[in-house]
Amino acid sequence: MKILFLTMVKINSFSDRGIYTDLLSKFYEEGHEVFAVCPVERREKKKSFVRIENEGAILSVRTLNLQKTNLIEKGLGTLAIEYQFLAAIKKHFSAIKFDVIIYSTPPITFSKVISFIKKRDNAYAYLLLKDIFPQNAVDMKMLKENGILHKMFIKKEKKLYDLSDTIGCMSEANKKYILQHHSAIDERKVEINPNSIRPFIFSQTLAEKKDIKLKYKLPLDKKIFVYGGNLGKPQGIDFLLETISLASNKNVFFLIVGSGTEYNRIKNWFSAIKPKNAILLAGLPKQDYDLLLNACDVGMIFLHAAFTIPNFPSRLLSYLEMKMPILAATDANTDIGTVIEENKCGYSVISGDHEMMQKAIENLISNDENYLEMKENAWSLLQKEYKVERSYELIKNKINV
Repeated sequence: MKILFLTMVKINSFSDRGIYTDLLSKFYEEGHEVFAVCPVERREKKKSFVRIENEGAILSVRTLNLQKTNLIEKGLGTLAIEYQFLAAIKKHFSAIKFDVIIYSTPPITFSKVISFIKKRDNAYAYLLLKDIFPQNAVDMKMLKENGILHKMFIKKEKKLYDLSDTIGCMSEANKKYILQHHSAIDERKVEINPNSIRPFIFSQTLAEKKDIKLKYKLPLDKKIFVYGGNLGKPQGIDFLLETISLASNKNVFFLIVGSGTEYNRIKNWFSAIKPKNAILLAGLPKQDYDLLLNACDVGMIFLHAAFTIPNFPSRLLSYLEMKMPILAATDANTDIGTVIEENKCGYSVISGDHEMMQKAIENLISNDENYLEMKENAWSLLQKEYKVERSYELIKNKINV
């Protein structure tokens, strides 16, 4: 089969590790032809181009800045991307008949591309629902509920769901939310297709971990609690900073590493407060980040308490891959905390509950036997639920029907 994949995530190479590249590489390994379309943002000052690799072709389309930019440019870029992608596909992939079109949210504005490919090629359309927009923007007060823009995006969201032959949701809570809030969707076309990766076994010696800690000026005699990834409003950064301020255990040290719209605010906080139990690092290349992550002890997940949609951050998989117990501070609607606690690989609290957060931190460092058990449970959960073979089989089996 010929697979067309649309995403807002930049893909440099199919050999990069990630939830989308791992899935596309799996399709290639199973004998399918893979074609990916992704943005190359205005700030990179490049024209659209095609990169050919063994696994397939990557079409990078020049767009406006979509990530880590102001709301106006992000909004305009999100609206323009389907026209830019469609024009580029017509120019570079005009002779290719696609059997399947797979696409992820964000954005919800790929409908014109999907409609064109479905009509031209009679292709099967599979949505990997990673983001529920525009409700998430309403929750974050980035979009006025029932305003002109909100109503326009609601129509685009409905169109995207209508065009999709199957909607793959990240979790049970995701699936329930979509069906409850979009009653017109046939529940038979909605399934759980979670974030998935090809697990990599990291084998760092104690000496190598020590070198990593020294390189990044991390203490050698404390448990390192790491938050890695996007630093934006959806992460509820205030609670993360408050957690650092309130932590009194001398054996705990916090590491924040990443980038995003809130990075400068966090940097200013560190400059003003000068916490002795935490350090902030800018985002690192994937390979360096993985080595740093593997030298840490507990992975942290933060979600803004105001969310009414059930987010399921993919950084969970990075922590599970490192056999790392997890501490999650979330809203009341996501089920990621339930998954963590039911599988006994960490603790979950509601964002804003300082008492339970500090208690969870103590629980994670006070019992070595329990900590080691959670490490093994983390790896077991990844193997059981989040391997790329599961996502591949779900999509392939749908197409064969």
